[in-house]
Amino acid sequence: MLNFIARYFTSLWSFITWPFRVLWKIIVRIFPPREFTVMDTPRGNVYSFNQSSFWRFTTFFGKIGLIVWASWSTYVFVYHRPMLQKRTMQLQQEREYHDRQVIDLQAYLAKFNSLTRELNVIDDKIMNSKKLSDSEREQLTNSRVKIWGELDFLKTRVSELFAARDYNPEFLKIADVSLAYDIVRAENATIRQQNDQMLETMNMISTADTEIVNAVSKLTSENIKELKQKINKINSTLLSLGIQEQTLIQNANKYSNPIINNVFTPITFKTDVDTKYKTLASDLEMWAGLSKLSKVLPLGAPVKNAHITSGYGIRQDPFTKTPKKHKGIDFAGRVGTELSAVAPGRVISVGERSGYGLTVEIDHGLGFSTLYAHMSKVLVSRGDWVRPGTVVGLGGSSGRSTGAHLHYEIKYKGNQFNPAKFVKE
Repeated sequence: MLNFIARYFTSLWSFITWPFRVLWKIIVRIFPPREFTVMDTPRGNVYSFNQSSFWRFTTFFGKIGLIVWASWSTYVFVYHRPMLQKRTMQLQQEREYHDRQVIDLQAYLAKFNSLTRELNVIDDKIMNSKKLSDSEREQLTNSRVKIWGELDFLKTRVSELFAARDYNPEFLKIADVSLAYDIVRAENATIRQQNDQMLETMNMISTADTEIVNAVSKLTSENIKELKQKINKINSTLLSLGIQEQTLIQNANKYSNPIINNVFTPITFKTDVDTKYKTLASDLEMWAGLSKLSKVLPLGAPVKNAHITSGYGIRQDPFTKTPKKHKGIDFAGRVGTELSAVAPGRVISVGERSGYGLTVEIDHGLGFSTLYAHMSKVLVSRGDWVRPGTVVGLGGSSGRSTGAHLHYEIKYKGNQFNPAKFVKE
């Protein structure tokens, strides 16, 4: 045994704790440590929290225990209450039946005593009175016979009372029901105590739930208001593209990429619930969608501290001097000016284009893409994922250009539109 321990374990303690370490590895595999980040949007602070495997393990089984306890307590309370009522009613019926039996028996006993006294009086008169006439003696004899007949009738009734097939069993049932009643009453007292504790816990949970819902609703409303102010600046542009805000929010909740990989699933209720929960679910969906849009949409200028030299629309062509549609916005710059991505996305095109010179095009999802033209150098490759602020290339004057600048386009489903409000968000 010692050789086995020395061969496979570093110490006796290692051998003793081996099963626990194996168990802990299984727990860590099922409940790996998890890190999540919370952003304080108004202040711009980011907080990170870690949940250890032990915390997740104990929290999970704590919740399971609470659910099992609450379910069992509810089941016991619901099951035993009607049974207690049924047994209480049965006991009351048996007691009423027993009381009627006792009353009848007492009435029979009183009648028996009365008839017995009358019979003794008649017998005394017949035996001790010497002056009785024949008619009086005959009358006393007839009375005696009548009393004996009534006594026989009482005997028969009392015999039936005690000899009835269901009398003794019914009497025993009363004792059984009384015992069962006492047991059920004790069980019911315990159940009531447990139910009171459960109601107290449920009240605490309900209070906490209300506070949480109110806090989340307030936070959500504030965030929605702030995010809406940002999106409202481009609402007219979205409407001109035939995009409804609600549809865009729903699409944003379904969208994900390697940089923004969280898909929001709307909360639905199968049954009617308090209106506050429906309102909160709707606000959460709105907040998640607006938050995603603020990150995905190409909002902002691709060049720092640069002014626009030519806007979108019809202008005089610098080469032919004839009116021609300008499909983007031109930013002033010098050769080597850093050009940055304004939103996360994937590079879908890199290279020379006729008239545009050296270009880079980025797909941001939801149908939106951005195009950088007249560059002197490209710093990304086709297929690369870029984040906001990533330098995709350097400004230049390649292609059909009269000087160093950036020609910048935003497209929706492949078609250019006026990006002025997107750039000035």
